[in-house]
Amino acid sequence: MTPDTLRPTPFIDSDHPAVQAFAAEHARGSNDRERAVALVYAVRDGFRYDPYRIDLSPAGMKASAVLANGYGWCVPKATLLAAACRAAGIPARLGFADVRNHLSTERMRETMKTDLFVWHGYADLWIDRAWRKATPAFNLELCQRFGLLPLEFDGLHDSIYHPFDLAGHRHMEYVHQRGTFDDLPLAEIVATFREVYGAWLPQGAQTSALHQGDFLADVAREAPAGKTPA
Repeated sequence: MTPDTLRPTPFIDSDHPAVQAFAAEHARGSNDRERAVALVYAVRDGFRYDPYRIDLSPAGMKASAVLANGYGWCVPKATLLAAACRAAGIPARLGFADVRNHLSTERMRETMKTDLFVWHGYADLWIDRAWRKATPAFNLELCQRFGLLPLEFDGLHDSIYHPFDLAGHRHMEYVHQRGTFDDLPLAEIVATFREVYGAWLPQGAQTSALHQGDFLADVAREAPAGKTPA
């Protein structure tokens, strides 16, 4: 743990008034572990997961942007969790990994042309003298619709995605760890996205080709038919 994991940064803007207010409201508990657990669930279920509406501009990737929008994808939701924890006095940083079999829709798979999701984000929280991984991306309602096990967090163990869904189908495979960062490495993320997802993120664009799509409608259309993530 270093002092940098408690300071506000350009993206983990824990000094933003909205982030401060969110942390004050939700960081309930008698110790850091209880407060961190409360914040994980507040971020997980208070903001719907939407991987279509991605804004890779510096303003769009700030933690406070999730509060303003009411939704986010894995990276900004992890950034909000890290910012809220820092605002509550809990050291936090960001962690990233490349994964396969991530929750997706047919439209996403056709556009991205791969089942590899690079720079999947989570938060790394310093609790009881140890770093604990917490992944707040998929809100409870979405998990229920897609037949996924919602990720729980107790502050004692890492909380990362399950390898299988409720039906026993392959859900998530971590294939490469990219490490931890005291602030969001936006330039690196954007560069990799352009390299891997040329059709999904056109050159010069800051929003994906799916930005005008309706992720929840696609989920609703696929989930009743018994489809599961690829």
